Amino acid sequence: MWIAVIYLWVINGLTLLAFGWDKLRARRRKSRVPERRLLWLAALGGNPGALVGRWIFNHKSRKGRFSLSLFAIFATQVGLAYFLITDIL
Repeated sequence: MWIAVIYLWVINGLTLLAFGWDKLRARRRKSRVPERRLLWLAALGGNPGALVGRWIFNHKSRKGRFSLSLFAIFATQVGLAYFLITDIL
């Protein structure tokens, strides 16, 4: 149980940092973090960090396809968590 909690803290922290890093690189017009990598971090459990990163840094908020992908990952994770929790109870 604790391993899962630590994993989620780490992956969400990394995702939040990746969004911040990408925003910083965008402002400086340098090489960016690929959107695919940001979405993979979200899919690996960092979706809360991704959503907070979008909100804090106001980053990738106008990208429709990216937003749709991010919220699809979120919906899938919520659905999976619901089925896992109700199956255990």
